Amino acid sequence: MTSFRASRRFSALLPGLFLLLPLGGFAQQPKEVSAQKKQVLLATVAQGLGVAHVQPEQLDDDFSRRVFALYLKRLDASKRFLLQPDVKQLQRYETSIDDELKQGKHEFLDLSAKLTAQRVQEAQALYRELLQKPFEFAAPETFETDVDKLSFPADAAARRDRWRRLLKYQTMVRLSELMDEQSRQQTKSLAAAKAKPSAATLSAPVRTPAQLEAEARKQVLKYYDEAFSDLRQTDEADRLAEFANTIANTFDPHSEYFAPKDKTNFDIALTGRLEGTGAQMSEKDGQIVVAYIVPGSASYRQGELKAGDVVLRVAQGAAEPVSVEGMRLDKVVQMIRGKKGTEVRLTVKKPDASTKVISIIRDIVVLEETYAQSAIINDGGKKIGYILLPSFYADFNHNGGRNSSDDVKKELEKLKAQNVQGVVLDLRFNGGGSLQDAAEMAGLFVASGPMVQVKSRQGAAQLVGDPDPQVQYDGPLAVLVNKYSASASEILAGAIQDYKRGVIVGNTTYGKGTVQRIFEFDDIMNPQLASLKPFGSLKMTIQKYYRVTGSSTQFKGVTPDIMVPDAYSTLADGEQDTDYPLPWDEIASAKYQPWAAAPAVDKLAAASKQRVASNASFQLLTEAVTGMEKRQKITEVSLNLTAYRTEQQQARAAAEKFKQAQQAAPTLDVAPLLAAATTTPTDSTSTAGSRAARFVQPLRKDLTLREAVSVIEDQL
Repeated sequence: MTSFRASRRFSALLPGLFLLLPLGGFAQQPKEVSAQKKQVLLATVAQGLGVAHVQPEQLDDDFSRRVFALYLKRLDASKRFLLQPDVKQLQRYETSIDDELKQGKHEFLDLSAKLTAQRVQEAQALYRELLQKPFEFAAPETFETDVDKLSFPADAAARRDRWRRLLKYQTMVRLSELMDEQSRQQTKSLAAAKAKPSAATLSAPVRTPAQLEAEARKQVLKYYDEAFSDLRQTDEADRLAEFANTIANTFDPHSEYFAPKDKTNFDIALTGRLEGTGAQMSEKDGQIVVAYIVPGSASYRQGELKAGDVVLRVAQGAAEPVSVEGMRLDKVVQMIRGKKGTEVRLTVKKPDASTKVISIIRDIVVLEETYAQSAIINDGGKKIGYILLPSFYADFNHNGGRNSSDDVKKELEKLKAQNVQGVVLDLRFNGGGSLQDAAEMAGLFVASGPMVQVKSRQGAAQLVGDPDPQVQYDGPLAVLVNKYSASASEILAGAIQDYKRGVIVGNTTYGKGTVQRIFEFDDIMNPQLASLKPFGSLKMTIQKYYRVTGSSTQFKGVTPDIMVPDAYSTLADGEQDTDYPLPWDEIASAKYQPWAAAPAVDKLAAASKQRVASNASFQLLTEAVTGMEKRQKITEVSLNLTAYRTEQQQARAAAEKFKQAQQAAPTLDVAPLLAAATTTPTDSTSTAGSRAARFVQPLRKDLTLREAVSVIEDQL
């Protein structure tokens, strides 16, 4: 594979890499080791990427500007610490970071750390002072929540005003929640009093608005005390790791540097943690964002937490919620993880700007729910098969585990035995996995041929195909995708579309068309540098993949043949929304033979468009999505408590309208295949039955699935 050649090329580079560095100092005193390690690590990351990355950047002034802009963005993502004069000082290095890396210098990194430490200390005194006095929420004042629309404060006075508005906003939000909590408690107490008069004496005393405001400020103060305690623990190693990661991220968003402790967390995410919530988190612009929900996990089964949700607060059971805005990702992850049977309550901001408290009972991952599952949809006398594929899993170590392509083949056999007249393959929220399984899965629907092309920076593209000439299923096929369908999902959807084998239904996919490999620096570093270990790891993009037509899925994703309204995709980010994504490109087409009985896509799309336009449920959904989009664009919020609570009520009403739109849909007759409901050696009959019920329950009101079924029926 070309990826192994890239690995050897990168390894061969390392022994001679440090000829650019002042090697004579390696035997100096321990107190200077940190400076030497900075030189070695930063040069290794930058020059290693320049040699082995699929689309490397030249270490020049343009590269320097990219690193400067991204690091400044991360250094003070909220723009509440650094002042404009500080930024001006740092701008002296805007075009010289490349020179520093080549010369073994790190003045920019050191100055940024010095300025930030000073401003953090000043801000700590500032927030403590501002939170001593009550806030007044009647004035027509606003707060801008989108930091991209803000500039750095011009001076200390401007910074003080920004902190005042921020603290006032956060206090107001918490005050509003306390008011809602008190109102709910009063309602419960009244109900209890009617049922049992003596229960009224057990209700909590009603607190005044002033008391609630004081409690809200107290909670905000506690949060900032803990947050600044974390900030003070940021050491030179943390800053070095962040700067090295920024260098990697300027090549593309999927190339990352991992410090040794971060690599451990990455390994946990990669192999799958079997106990906890099953929600994988990422950090974006100072916010903790849900990146992925592990199929079969507690979050997956609970159903309310979604990829794209922003985590605002975390509470352990009935304990007081802890704000995590601006908190380090590793600490938030530790707060969310926990033992089976314990409760975690997450306060999240949905993409439509509404907030929701989600209670999750931590549990082990139900492995059976991570695998492909199938069901039968009975509609007007017609039988349509349905297959859900949560990810492209594979037994990479050949230990007798399961592969997704084999499992989908088995599900197709079951469906054929039921004499289905069409099949819907659901790849929504499927973030990818095994590229080979994606190619083999495409081969279940078409004869053997190339399914995807993989290309490194040098050499010709390699064709990855299905070695089995047998077509497992040759009937009508619809493939469901959305914005969260990525990587291997895009390979499969693209192959089905290019071969004209089926109809792609849903929304444009994520747009990740790259392959990464991890390099362990300690394994390939010059032995002369052993005293500086550990160095960590580099996840590097070494290949891009292309459809058989030669078109990349990178950046653009896969555009469905039939677009269907969908709130998740409309409000979600894709590859094009990341920093410095690799651009779309194309290579020569591979030789392939399209399906002879290609579906009449234009005719099917026209019928679908007319059907969706006249569907009352889709009309409600479209209205709800339009409202969500408008609210998402309104980033300046009122600091008037009454106005803010009105806005929140409107957001909740819109969210409820969206929920009603889904519930108003006609109910699909969906039943899991009998084989899918049978027990495993570790199951009881009731456990298997409840798992099968969990599988089909959300499908019955699924508007997009309903439309995919109609698209299949149009071909019968």
